[in-house]
Amino acid sequence: MRKTLVISGVLAFVIGAAVPASAQAASASRIHWGPVTSSAGHSGQARADVWITDFSAETFAVYGKLYDRDAHRGHCAYLRARFHYVGGGTGWSRPRTTCSAKSPFRLTSDGQIRRVDVKVCLYDSHRRKTVWCHADAIKPEIIANWPQ
Repeated sequence: MRKTLVISGVLAFVIGAAVPASAQAASASRIHWGPVTSSAGHSGQARADVWITDFSAETFAVYGKLYDRDAHRGHCAYLRARFHYVGGGTGWSRPRTTCSAKSPFRLTSDGQIRRVDVKVCLYDSHRRKTVWCHADAIKPEIIANWPQ
């Protein structure tokens, strides 16, 4: 009986010690860029809380929450990413829109990238146009010296 308790305790300690190490490794590859907000000039706004993966990843991801902070019924939050690939060329992600207060998003590249432009706008559904846009250019040299 005592052997079983000792073995169970040691096993629980080993499992408990291993979990924080894997969680720490997973958090090292996640980088919080912060909020990207549509430009001013309107009573409402669209905002995205942006997280990114490491630039060395084979498939780069931009993810987080998209917020619609506009009181007008026909205005929604709009988000899109433009990936600049290491081998040359660019590619746009599919746009992500939401008319709800908060919605998760995840945009991925087709390969390794050297830069990403995250564009946040309000989408006017009546005119079918994006308005009051703002884009943040995210580069590895910008985030290289950030505290981890």
